[in-house]
Amino acid sequence: MNQPKTTSNLSRRRFLTGVAATAAAAVAFPHLAFGQAKKRKLVMIAGKPSHPAGMHEFNAGVYVLSQCLKAVPDLEVSVHRNHWVSDEKVLDDADALFIYSDGRQGHPAVQGDHKEKVAKLMARGVGLMCAHYAVEVDPKQAGDEFKAWIGGHYEHEFSVNPIWEPKFETFPNHPISRGVKPFTAKDEWYFNMRFRPEMKGVTSILTATPSDAVRDGPYVYPKGPYKHIQEAKGRVETMMWAVEREDGGRGVGFTGGHFHTNWGIDDFRKVVLNALLWISKVEVPANGLESKLPEGELLKNLDPKAAPKK
Repeated sequence: MNQPKTTSNLSRRRFLTGVAATAAAAVAFPHLAFGQAKKRKLVMIAGKPSHPAGMHEFNAGVYVLSQCLKAVPDLEVSVHRNHWVSDEKVLDDADALFIYSDGRQGHPAVQGDHKEKVAKLMARGVGLMCAHYAVEVDPKQAGDEFKAWIGGHYEHEFSVNPIWEPKFETFPNHPISRGVKPFTAKDEWYFNMRFRPEMKGVTSILTATPSDAVRDGPYVYPKGPYKHIQEAKGRVETMMWAVEREDGGRGVGFTGGHFHTNWGIDDFRKVVLNALLWISKVEVPANGLESKLPEGELLKNLDPKAAPKK
């Protein structure tokens, strides 16, 4: 016999629902079970519109990642569009910074006095992750800084940017790798980064061996091929890496992210979400940060752009 929906019964159901949600969060994030952790703050910067539709969709990509991070109870996410923060006061208590944008001389971190401001953040141990084109800087302008902050950077005509489909099959024992299963994704995966000497302190997260055809080009720009890239045939290359800095901060470089649809690949997305937790010093769950994208999620916040040429 069904009981009437009394106020008491409804209150009890709400209480049990709340208990279940709390229990689920406690399983994924056990350090929060007794409320002992302070929220960490991740500032996410999306670059200005760039490239044809479906490529370099910085605003839409940051939106997708920020929505997935809503499930993390001890993380505050602050999203900013158009190449820098809307108010620099948000950086005052930031624990980590994510930049997904164009790079080189157009990099948000080198405009005006931004490099000096980012340097101050790094000095107090703020984490930094750069994705895709944002791993590239002019070596004379910020090369030493990026090697110190995230372990390395893309260098024009030393690094290369072919569109290819590496198979990521093995991963290191690192929090960023938790729960990540083998995957592949066709993307503009950069490689041959200008890392710290002997890759000191750098942990490779995503690695694969480019085929001879990939090394022979063409690359996206300049088309190449480059002799030093061809001479390294058979060598394993690093497409994502992580460092722990002496100032207490953490750094990550991720070279994928050219094609927006790749954010729909669960493990492509997971390895980046795990990295965002790690640079923020939020415990990465044992199976990584699980996320599912609702239908149509990838189509939100796309920039108005011309369609790609066929």
